[in-house]
Amino acid sequence: MAGLAIDGSNPDVSLLQDINGLAGSAPGWFDRGMRYAGEYGIVVGLVLLLLWCWWSVRRRGAAEDSVAAVAGLLWAPLAAGAALLVNIPIRDFVARDRPFVDHRGLDVLAPARTDFSFVSDHATLAMALGVGIFVAHRGFGLAAIGLALVEGFSRVYVGVHYPTDVIGGFALGTAVVLLLAPLALALLTPLVSAVCRSRRAGSLVRSRAARDADRAESDAVAAGSGPDTGDEPGTRPLGIPEPRPDDNNLAA
Repeated sequence: MAGLAIDGSNPDVSLLQDINGLAGSAPGWFDRGMRYAGEYGIVVGLVLLLLWCWWSVRRRGAAEDSVAAVAGLLWAPLAAGAALLVNIPIRDFVARDRPFVDHRGLDVLAPARTDFSFVSDHATLAMALGVGIFVAHRGFGLAAIGLALVEGFSRVYVGVHYPTDVIGGFALGTAVVLLLAPLALALLTPLVSAVCRSRRAGSLVRSRAARDADRAESDAVAAGSGPDTGDEPGTRPLGIPEPRPDDNNLAA
């Protein structure tokens, strides 16, 4: 498999050289920004976006929606970890060297790692988080997937991955999230629902204001749950005549 990337006429190599070649004409500050973004920045941004999504969903929407969204957000980092574990045997089986090992002249802007190149851990992690957030909330998820795409581009830009390493990472992260989501959410949703009902930990799923609103709505429904006669208190239903003073005597 490593030999697939050696030939310079290979589209994978040509695209690598085109993208990495941008580093030669870009300002130094842009190269440093891409290096930091690819190594740490975008992953940190995805984590912050996940926390922002959690903060938003616990304050808005119905309780059922909050429980489902928080369960999905819990699944996102768990799925990312599972995808990285799945990548370990794949990476060792394919055993593709880093592009700078076989191709001289690349601008390697990130630390030159000695492990194998396929599949990209960074791309796998970023896309798993992005798709996981999308499962919980589409709006935040689209932004997260956009960040994951930038992560993949940056790994090629800094010269440490082939484009197919990144594409493979995107596919692996997406597959793990979506294929295991039904089982994971079936296990996580009851757990999150139990936390939501807890007095002490319920604010992790529903904010205090949202829970107070739920309680007020429940009390209002309970207060109006008695039989409705359609009349003011103290009045008789229409169609039933008022008793006359001598009715009791007549009955006797």
